[in-house]
Amino acid sequence: MDKLIITGGRQLSGEVRISGSKNSGLPILAATLLADSPVHLCNLPHLNDITTMLALLRCMGVGVTIDEKMGVEVDPTMITDFTAPYDLVKTMRASILVLGPILARHGVANVSFPGGCAIGSRPVDIHLRGLEAMGAEIQVDEGYIRAKSNGRLKGAHIFMDMVTVGGTENLLMAATLAEGTTILENAAREPEVVDLANCLVAMGADIKGIGSDTLTIRGVDKLNGCTYSVMPDRIETGTFLTAAAAARGRVLLKDTDAHILEAVLLKLEEAGAHINTGPDWIELDMKGNRPKAVSLKTAPYPAFPTDMQAQFTAMNAVAEGTGTVIETIFENRLIQIHELNRMGANIKLEGNTAIVTGVETLKGAPVMASDLRASASLVIAGMVAQGETIVDRIYHIDRGYECIEEKLQQLGANIRRVPG
Repeated sequence: MDKLIITGGRQLSGEVRISGSKNSGLPILAATLLADSPVHLCNLPHLNDITTMLALLRCMGVGVTIDEKMGVEVDPTMITDFTAPYDLVKTMRASILVLGPILARHGVANVSFPGGCAIGSRPVDIHLRGLEAMGAEIQVDEGYIRAKSNGRLKGAHIFMDMVTVGGTENLLMAATLAEGTTILENAAREPEVVDLANCLVAMGADIKGIGSDTLTIRGVDKLNGCTYSVMPDRIETGTFLTAAAAARGRVLLKDTDAHILEAVLLKLEEAGAHINTGPDWIELDMKGNRPKAVSLKTAPYPAFPTDMQAQFTAMNAVAEGTGTVIETIFENRLIQIHELNRMGANIKLEGNTAIVTGVETLKGAPVMASDLRASASLVIAGMVAQGETIVDRIYHIDRGYECIEEKLQQLGANIRRVPG
């Protein structure tokens, strides 16, 4: 099992290109199953989760080809099997997103219950209740969700009793081919949901209210293929900005978008960062200064994202003052705190709240990643610590960050990957 070895104490400085969004690319890959002709996708990141989703499509018979520019063409007309097997689904929660598209397009779907990061309970009952409201018959049998519909799904008025990104995406995709109009209330507003909706519109879907918490989808008879470029990864963007802030550095991030990160940029400015933005770039400069501690509370978009909480906790660990971090989305998502404290951080955990009192410096230590974003926080801590930090179980980080050690090397970090 690979490890990252980091020798800390260097300021980060330089330029790096941001990859396409994993959390956008995965549902968009699922959405290709709705089309009646090939879909060409650009700017997909080269990540384990994307590879797993492509393998899932291939195992169902779907045609997948990759061109010389790393664009991916998906031919859904070649599908022969409507089952998403446990062996593939167990490693990646986003595989549940094929349920709505297969059911809407083919009238039957068998999808294993998904896996992914161990960051708390993320039930799929909202997905299933919504599909049942659209006329699907659903049984849970031996770890599989077995769904079928007699004819087309029917439009429905669906109120989701909690904001769920995956639930919104699954029901949105299913509704595009349903008969009649579907209204999704209390829908997630995340930029990745907007990106999926824009891709569906490019395929011929009729969707109103994109970017709001009420989506109105008028079902159409068919969706066509298209060419679509996936949005930049806002969490990778935020991670590199936060790493530079913790390390008192200056970075220029290219091929990204400041508009999808407003809550994060505001908190970085509060921490003392000088930020400039352009149409496709963000520059952060700490001017050599230690960051100031910030307090934050995670909540659904447009509030502060749960996927950036761990990185800010690591920055607060070396900041001036005390910051309070409140996690409201996932109950186990403060799990990285125990590893940060092993590196000399001063963090007290009270329920879903971390009280972080900054120290002048951390000390390198062997640490173990527990989930995707927690592993990013340990990398940030390693880069600002004295001495050597070894981050184990980095298969978590490879699920969400493309070539993270190479990009950090471009910014001057002393980091390398070694086989386990």
